Amino acid sequence: MIEVRWHGRGGQGGWSAARLLGAAAALHEGRHAMAFPSFGPERRGAPVLGFTRIDEVRIKDRSEVLDCDAVVVLDETLVEPGVARGLKAGGFALVNTKDPAKYAAVFAGAAGVRLVGIDATGIALEILGKPITNTAMLGALVGATGFVSLEAALKAIHSEMRGDLAAKNAEVLRRAYAEAKGASA
Repeated sequence: MIEVRWHGRGGQGGWSAARLLGAAAALHEGRHAMAFPSFGPERRGAPVLGFTRIDEVRIKDRSEVLDCDAVVVLDETLVEPGVARGLKAGGFALVNTKDPAKYAAVFAGAAGVRLVGIDATGIALEILGKPITNTAMLGALVGATGFVSLEAALKAIHSEMRGDLAAKNAEVLRRAYAEAKGASA
């Protein structure tokens, strides 16, 4: 089973990214997936969590993801020692940052963790005109890990969004995918 924990702030689309990853796996690759958020009455800007599970068999565990294969951080101000909690040895950490090296110590506790940073905010601002980083971080996750295919992720965007919004988010996803693929090679 692949388990991903998403750290973001309300309004950045972390829960939407978790859902899009699940849709890519379940609707467009024939696997089983579950995506769910963890937040209360928080307002825009408050820290929130999202979770995605992907497996070849039906998923029965509906609990919060504690031990994960990947941690995705949509806002680098959320990087603190607890964000690496439960990251499996050999896992993957993806941070929205221009300087991932400054976070290496935070993720050093799990053996063999691969840390990749991508300027998701810059990509989103350039293409969308807004600092909504969810599809950039999804594209980077797909590019760096291969948890789902690029084609499945693009189909998920087009199944959840329409028109110009879908086209722009697909462009964001493709750009982040290419950058992360190069950074993780």
